[in-house]
Amino acid sequence: MGAHPLVARVTSTRAPSPAGPGGLRDRGLGRILRGGAVNMAGAVVGAALNLALIVAITRAFSQETAGLLFSATSVFLITAAVANAGAPDGLVYFIARLRVFGRPGGVPALLRLALGPAVLAACLVSVLLVVLARPLADALGPQEAAAYLRLLALFLPFAVLTDSVLAATRAHHDMSVTVLVDKVGRPLAQLGLVAMIALSGSAGFLALAWAGPYLPAAVLAWFWLGRIVRGAEAAPSPGDVSPAVEERSGPGDRQERVTPAEFWSFALPRALGGVAQAGVQRGGVVMVALLHGLTGAAVFTAATRIMVVGQFCTQAVLYTAQPRFAELLAAGEHGSVRALYQAGTSWLVCLNWPLYLSALMFAPEVMRLFGTGYSAGATALVVVCAGQLAASVLGMGDLVLTMTGRTGLNLLNNVMSLLASVVAGVLLVPSHGAAGAAGALVVAVLVRKLLPLWQLRSLVVLHPFSRPVLVATGSALLWFGALPVLLEAVAGPGVPTLIAGVLAGAAGHLCTVWLARGHLEPRR
Repeated sequence: MGAHPLVARVTSTRAPSPAGPGGLRDRGLGRILRGGAVNMAGAVVGAALNLALIVAITRAFSQETAGLLFSATSVFLITAAVANAGAPDGLVYFIARLRVFGRPGGVPALLRLALGPAVLAACLVSVLLVVLARPLADALGPQEAAAYLRLLALFLPFAVLTDSVLAATRAHHDMSVTVLVDKVGRPLAQLGLVAMIALSGSAGFLALAWAGPYLPAAVLAWFWLGRIVRGAEAAPSPGDVSPAVEERSGPGDRQERVTPAEFWSFALPRALGGVAQAGVQRGGVVMVALLHGLTGAAVFTAATRIMVVGQFCTQAVLYTAQPRFAELLAAGEHGSVRALYQAGTSWLVCLNWPLYLSALMFAPEVMRLFGTGYSAGATALVVVCAGQLAASVLGMGDLVLTMTGRTGLNLLNNVMSLLASVVAGVLLVPSHGAAGAAGALVVAVLVRKLLPLWQLRSLVVLHPFSRPVLVATGSALLWFGALPVLLEAVAGPGVPTLIAGVLAGAAGHLCTVWLARGHLEPRR
């Protein structure tokens, strides 16, 4: 396994074996659909809660206070990406392989191997963040920034533990804990605590309200994972591994345990890639704060909240498909990988395009939701939505690349994406503020989406041009593109037109997707 045999040539067109992961495509797809339904329900609720949280902050506090909180939490999330050391992706990858090759008994040792160093690294990074809080605060501006950063640093180990443990539960195809703990429970607790602070007027505790819920989330996720692992150990043996899987396996795959060298050689490059990706997603807030002030950071954060809402829907699909991609690649079922990629892309379009098209068409009305002073972010919102429309239709190539074991390429892609973001941001933010940061973000996202499709061309030829994607795209354009244009021409722009367009579009889109559901299924 040390050489990651998943990257062997995949041009074979042999029929899948009737047994094992490759032959059980229907059962695997059923797990994906069930997990996707759970994740999607959680994504809808989580997206609503997170949007409500941002609206509560922007309306209850000044733009400077909101910008400070958003900048400090962005620093927190970037440092969390540094501290987790790639453990979440490593756990999904290797747990899926242990299950495919019939060796679930190696999971407890794998958890000890991954979680101990990750939590230790988080503690060290937490101490470093406390030490560097004053210099970072001087760069951000207000003296209160140091207190915000120190409070956030206390909860960094709990955030890393939560992410890693939830990844292990998803590797066992249990999506419910991610939904209950991370998508619903934590943002609901954050919203409640922020509301209490808004009523009390103690803005100094905003960082505590935002980070505090990570502690109970970590505890709940840990106990839930223990129940899953004990249940897997008590389950009857799944039987022999299929001949197709045995043919694809290397000497390392037949071992009961994953060695530290194998795990960290996969996880650490992914960790660096995750840091670069977090820098792209969150670094824009910090860059705007440094180059254009905290007020600009607040406006940029509000304008990109629609993207974050869409990311909840994207994560619902990615979290469900990730372990299945790992299983199919381990079994050599590359035709099924391609079919799942195209079906997953159609799901992303079905879910995300209505959101981004609606926000693009009604950008001024959407920005007024955050309160007075945020209407300047309408241009940034339009830019972000246009970029995310393209990103959704390009699909999950970066995830497939990671699950082939090529974390080095994933690292390269994320570093290039970060460099593109920084260069574009330095050029655009000083003169264009939030809109310039939005343009830099779009450039970075497109770089990260396009490179994996090109790099996978000799392994698994992936492209989004398929009937499922065309059906999903056509429905979204009809109900959330053409219909709003017609309504605005008849009734004029405004909030009533926005509400009518979204409601009518949602009803039409749901009906279209339901009637065309047969065309959205994976096809080899």
